[in-house]
Amino acid sequence: MNLFQVVRTVKVGLKSLLLHKMRSVLTALGVIFGVCSVIAMLSIGEGAGWEAQQQIKLLGSNNIIIRSVKPPEEEVANVERSRLLVYGLTYKDAERFATTIPSIRVVVPVKSMDKDVYFQARRVSTHVVGTVPWYPDIANFHVARGRGRFFTPTDMSRRKNVCVLGQGIAKKLFTYLDPLGKEVKIGPDYYRIVGIMERRATAKKAAKENLNLDIYIPLTTAQERYSDLNIKRTTGTMEVERVELRQVTVRVNAVANVPTTAMIIRQLLKKFHDKMDYEVTVPLELLHQAEKTKRIFNVVLGSIAAISLLVGGIGIMNIMLASVTERTREIGVRRALGAKRRDIILQFLVETVVLSAGGGVVGLAIGVAIPGLVTYFADMRTIVTAWSLMLAFGISVAIGVIFGLYPASRAANMDPIEALRHE
Repeated sequence: MNLFQVVRTVKVGLKSLLLHKMRSVLTALGVIFGVCSVIAMLSIGEGAGWEAQQQIKLLGSNNIIIRSVKPPEEEVANVERSRLLVYGLTYKDAERFATTIPSIRVVVPVKSMDKDVYFQARRVSTHVVGTVPWYPDIANFHVARGRGRFFTPTDMSRRKNVCVLGQGIAKKLFTYLDPLGKEVKIGPDYYRIVGIMERRATAKKAAKENLNLDIYIPLTTAQERYSDLNIKRTTGTMEVERVELRQVTVRVNAVANVPTTAMIIRQLLKKFHDKMDYEVTVPLELLHQAEKTKRIFNVVLGSIAAISLLVGGIGIMNIMLASVTERTREIGVRRALGAKRRDIILQFLVETVVLSAGGGVVGLAIGVAIPGLVTYFADMRTIVTAWSLMLAFGISVAIGVIFGLYPASRAANMDPIEALRHE
């Protein structure tokens, strides 16, 4: 078959579609909705996965985070409410990590207390975090540009009353004022503000607290000013807890050593802690799990959307079978005039491919627009990837070919004489 015959056959197929415009449009709707749903669902899944991964990456792929947690109720059931409950990480744990595990490069201990913070007549309840000067580098959480500094080793060694505010607490205490250089009152002591941290988007599963509402002071100052005891009073009972460190973050010298180091840390803690009063979080493990979850999520969403494309393909085949029946006499005339089976097959395949490809193009346009609307109205990040566009369009064209083959072969295999007799 030469190029002229191919072009002529394509024109005949297009002409047949244009004779039944409404039917052609309705047939293509299944493909249009299928393509746009594939793109929209994959973009939503991609956006959700990206946000989760970014939050986990903020914790640091080389980091391991160990937190103090209250032991399960059954482990403290025999402890009277009025007695002292001791649990969690200790300074010895932090020292043990640094001295016994060669792969650990940096250790960042964190002491946290719930306190009321005052500025003039304003009061805000928040977390006061005692930590070390290199905390920002390990936590990937820095002082905002042009908003002062973090406390220094000198502040640490001299136990100075200096603090750095999170963005959220700064706005609550100093609505219209510049906090730098001013003082806030924590307990009986006043602390001079030397810096404001950058704003940190916090994922609930990746970080346990909202870091924007914390106040940071030198660890030595926290040790000197505040007790490790935490007293909780309820009706008729009093619970006293003693926790030295709320969190210890360690940085491993290489990503490849993170799993082994995490295993050693768990073994050390198990050896020196009688009860499960700690929690080990490995961001690298969370990242791998998030990537796996995203892949599963995309497969599920893509499969659901692909079903609508399958339904659209069945609709195309149904319409083409009906069209073959309607045009039996036309097929007989064409065969009588010398048209070969491949000409008939090509004619009907052109019609189905035009329907599916045309629906695919329209579906691409709608599918790209929907994620933008979702982002605008639902404040949810969406990411439209090139591979999702190619996948959706490729499937739509493939469906046109696959579901068009049977009607086309049925038309081509008609007996010309019987077709001419058809009324």
